[in-house]
Amino acid sequence: MSSTIIKGRMTAGSEGEVTVFLIGMRINSFWRLRTWLPVFRAMPRMLKELSGDPESGLLGFRLLYGGPRIICLVQYWSSHEKLLAYASAPDRAHRPAWAAFNRALRAGRDRVGFWHETYVVPAGAYESVYVNMPPFGLAEATGAIPVGRRGERAADRLGLRP
Repeated sequence: MSSTIIKGRMTAGSEGEVTVFLIGMRINSFWRLRTWLPVFRAMPRMLKELSGDPESGLLGFRLLYGGPRIICLVQYWSSHEKLLAYASAPDRAHRPAWAAFNRALRAGRDRVGFWHETYVVPAGAYESVYVNMPPFGLAEATGAIPVGRRGERAADRLGLRP
């Protein structure tokens, strides 16, 4: 993650389909560390595994905090097929982490919450703009290019203007 500001208006360099995966947890009982800490610790192992494998399909990710209780991870994938393949692969870190999480969830009852959302976005159905920002979001995952290369207006970048 670079903190170098790119001056001017940029957009993400991605041109094909992209899959956006949001995953998060809500700590419902801070004092019940045993119920949420294992959930929190599982994700870095998976991200390290995915980041070390260029064929995994993970393009990039960003950890976000939604206040003192909410932790959200935004992931960008090259395809939904690669995301689903990783999630179900018996020899990768996700399957055992998911099984452990489900055991912890049952034991912890309502002390930790969990959610995820998956969006498969076809090529040309997304746009982005970053002004005087270091690479961020989709541009951090796929590279930043000058806005003019994809169109000066959001509608242009979305292919909505003739």
